[in-house]
Amino acid sequence: MIKDLETAIGYHFHNISLLQNALTHSSYANERWHNSLLSNERLEFLGDSILGMLVAEYLYRTFPDRPEGELTRMRADMVCEGTLSATANRIGLGQHLLLGHGEEQGGGRSRDSILADAMESVIAACFLDGGLEAALQIVQRFILVEVPVTRLHNVDYKTQLQELVQQKKNQILTYSLAGESGPDHDKHFDVTVSLNGSVVGKGSGSSKKRAEQMAARAAMEHLFPNRVQ
Repeated sequence: MIKDLETAIGYHFHNISLLQNALTHSSYANERWHNSLLSNERLEFLGDSILGMLVAEYLYRTFPDRPEGELTRMRADMVCEGTLSATANRIGLGQHLLLGHGEEQGGGRSRDSILADAMESVIAACFLDGGLEAALQIVQRFILVEVPVTRLHNVDYKTQLQELVQQKKNQILTYSLAGESGPDHDKHFDVTVSLNGSVVGKGSGSSKKRAEQMAARAAMEHLFPNRVQ
């Protein structure tokens, strides 16, 4: 079955354990081994950085006339949860995931956040197995095929808020986790964003990243109501 996934992504691993690790959700690792370090979370961390760098380099070289802010928003659109989960669905990644019983019963195989994280983990696994060229092949094949040149599908409120706030000197934005609740297969996160120590927005979501985006949007509605898309 895992061979089918290799065929789908167009890369065959020398060390198949890297791909197996990329498919291991924390719920499975905790349930089976009681050790979250054996899950794909560390690979996700690495994959996020590799993907961001490769997309940034592509945009930098492809659009020499675009300013930094626009390139940042284009990159955010290309590496967002929606884009990555859609890519994961295209290669049937969900059916190969190793999930704990709770996530399995809760529909984890089709959950966007889980699929997006797994896609980043696969990119990292390819990098560790075959170097940057192997990771680039995956990114070129699945991520760089649809560049949002005009209308962006995903709005990066965090970046927009940062750019607007930095129009004044010595402005400091900080995001804080205010709380989390729910079982592993249905987590809920609450985040606040503060400007110079004062809370200016609150947001909630199924992941910390999504909650931060919602908090940034709330802050923009409060501070810059005419700039919210």
